[in-house]
This record gives sequence, structure tokens and C-alpha cells, in this order.
Amino acid sequence: MDLMTSSTAPTVRAAARKTPRILILGGGYVGLYTAIRLRQHLGRQDAAIVVVDPRSYMTYQPFLPEAAAGSIEPRHVVAPHRRELRGTTCITGAITAIQHHLRAAEITPVNGDSYWVRYDHLVVSLGAVARTLPIPGLKEVGMGFKQVEEAFALRNQVLGMLDAAASTWDPEVRRRMLTFTFVGGGFAGIEALGEIEDMCRDACRDFDSIDRDDLRFVLIEASYRILPELGEELGGYALEQLRGRGIEIKLGTFLNSCVDGHVVLSNGEEFDSDTIVWTAGVKANPIMRRSDLPLDEAGRIRCNANLQVVDENGEVVENAWAAGDCAAVPDLAKGDGALCAPTAQHAVRQSKHLGDNIVRDLRGETLVPYVHANLGTVASLGLGKGVAQIFGVKMRGPIAWFMHRSYHLWAMPTLNRKVRIVLDWTTAILFRREPVALGGVSHPRAEFVAAAAEPPSREDLPVPPGIGTRA
Repeated sequence: MDLMTSSTAPTVRAAARKTPRILILGGGYVGLYTAIRLRQHLGRQDAAIVVVDPRSYMTYQPFLPEAAAGSIEPRHVVAPHRRELRGTTCITGAITAIQHHLRAAEITPVNGDSYWVRYDHLVVSLGAVARTLPIPGLKEVGMGFKQVEEAFALRNQVLGMLDAAASTWDPEVRRRMLTFTFVGGGFAGIEALGEIEDMCRDACRDFDSIDRDDLRFVLIEASYRILPELGEELGGYALEQLRGRGIEIKLGTFLNSCVDGHVVLSNGEEFDSDTIVWTAGVKANPIMRRSDLPLDEAGRIRCNANLQVVDENGEVVENAWAAGDCAAVPDLAKGDGALCAPTAQHAVRQSKHLGDNIVRDLRGETLVPYVHANLGTVASLGLGKGVAQIFGVKMRGPIAWFMHRSYHLWAMPTLNRKVRIVLDWTTAILFRREPVALGGVSHPRAEFVAAAAEPPSREDLPVPPGIGTRA
């Protein structure tokens, strides 16, 4: 690979090569499927394709709630880059700078010095990150919900709290452990809350000392409705269903503070919670501010309908492309200056369209603008429960839940993962979910370190209170 060392500044453009290099920054859905599409149309002699991402796999985020609840094995909601991207160079590292006018991007691997990769065409598909606020305590105790690691950690956290509460007699400590707080009433928050609440209610069957009524679930939402994309009627139905399950939903309420798990709300209410999940929106990946690419007010890359990067005047930036959550792409189906929403539905289609347009550009053909009318919206509220609006038809309950699973199964990359997910669902029909917390995976060496420590002393053995010393 034609690289520049970490000590060499990218002061000259890459020399002309017989085979153009296409550098794809970000290996999420857009990056993965753009690379697959390109390789389907371009042989190795036509283009060298390089994909860079901090992770060596793509995460299909709409299935994270089911992974967190144990309905799907976490490994099955990810697609490994090196297996799926045959004939493509995969680099596991963080993108730390982009100098497009020099056709170079800086990569920082997990270990070792940073280096620069030169390219001829650039595809930016860096996605989005959690949109956090400067709330006291949030950084220290909050949990995100955008990656499979976070879904796995949330599952361990919640089941771990059940285990700990079942072995604790202090009522205040138990109440704190069994209070689960979610901030944000969009798709991610509602689906995560619905699935986790379902899992906990089911897990209570295995605990003699924890009743379902001991569990407290709280949703904090700044606006006065949940799931706004589904409209007032279906959003109201979802609200009614969740409240009917005993979930406390605080609308028009802000999280003011959560220092050490002590939650303070804007309505004056206060309570303690050991589990605080932040799902209050996303923002474009901030690393794009370390580039010379044109950004809009929200920090997204400006694009035209062909998925080409454009400047403030709408002029095309040569050989630069973008799509997905990090790109401000005009929504021609809506018109009136609307932009494509950051949804899986757009990501699925933009990735393939982007790959096709790059091929057209390399072959000197006319580019085709991206146009996609929204097919509908689906949301899960837990096992067998959901809401959906497809082609204008509103659905509720099991049929909506089935449509939710069907759509995302279709959108899940690779046949390998589709089959594994169907097998997970089939197994779940025959057997209950496993309410097992694997909290030790966060500190895998803890047991070994404890075993290697000095053995405990037999001196000064503690005595149970009120019993005295045995003769």
C-alpha cells in the first residue's frame, strides 16, 4: 500500500496510479455495502478499495435492543469486515484527519504511530455518535446505546443489578438497584426500554426475592410525545401501552443532574438509579471537523442528490462522496429543501446507490440522483408488541412487531447473519431467554489477580453480631 509515514507531512498529492484507490472512511452499513457494491462492479485491476474503521465489523443498530434483551446473540448483529469484504483492504484504526485537497487521510491504529493513506476517491461514511449534553454526572454514570458493546454491557448491567438486589436486604439499596432510567423517547430509547423491561419481567420468575412490582422503569423525554416519526395516533398508542405496563414516562421533562446516580429532573422530582441509559438523539461524527471538507451547521458533510460532496455554493468537490448519518443529503422525495433522515432505510439504499454512482463516474457515465420515498416506519415495544405505519397503513400489536422483525431481517447485511438471526428467534420460541449476567467480561483478569494476591490472614476473624465468641 502506498502510504506516507507518520513523520512525513502530506505536502504533495499522490502520484498518478494506473489503478485508482477508493478510500472508504467508516465501515458501518453505508461503508460496508458501498465497498461490496463497488467490488461487484469493479475488479482488482479496476480499483483498489480500502475500508477504515475503528472496529473490525459493522453493527446493525436496529437489532441492538433485541441483542440487549437476549433475543438475538450479540455476535449475530455484526458483520466482520474481512469476511464480507473479499478483495478489499481493511484497516482497523481511527480516522484522525482528512486533507482532501492533498488526497490524504491520517489513520491512527490501536497500537503504533499514525500514518497517512493516499487516495484518488474518498467516501465518507463515518455515521453519527451520541448527542450528549453537559449534564452533571452524565459522563461518569451514563450508558450509551449505539454499539453492540454497549448493548451487551446494558444487558450485563441490568441482570447484574437483579442478582445484586436479590442478595441485598437494605430496602433503599434495593430500590436504587431496581430502578432503570432511560433518557430519550425516540426509536432507540423506546425500543431499548421495551425490550429490557420485557426481559426483566421474565427474569423475575427466577428470583424468589424479587417481584415484578419491585422493578421501576422510568423514561425521561424533553418533548411532549414519543416516537414522533410515527405520528400522534401511533405515538399515543405506544405511550398508552408502555404506561399500561407500569413504565413511568416523564414527558416535557429534562434530566438536570445524575451525579453518582442521584437523578434530578426539571420537574423537581429526585430519585436514585444505578442504571441510566442515554438515547437522546445523535449528531454527526465530530471527527469531520478535522477535515477540509465543507460542513453544514449541524456538522454534516454537504452533499448533492448524487451523493457528491459540494461546497456552500453547490459546486462539486472533485472525487469526494458521502452518505448516511454524517451526510446532509437532499430528500428529493419530500422536496422543499428537506434532508434525508438518519434512518436505516436511507442507509440501506444510499449505500448501494453511492457504489453505483462511483462506478458511473469512473466509467465516464452520467450520475443518477438519489430518490427514495419513505416506505413506512416500524418500532418494537418488546416481545410480540409493536407499532408500524407502512404505505400509510397503521398497525399495532403482534402484526406490527412481525413487520418490524421482517423489515430489519431483510435489511440485515449478508445471508450468514440473516440465517443466524432466524435461528436465534426459532430457539427463543422453544426456550426461555437466559437471564445470566456476564459482568466479569468487563474485567476478565480480576479473578486471576485475586488468586495471585497474598492469601488472607486467619487473624482477627470477624464475629457475627449478637452471637459472641464461640468457646
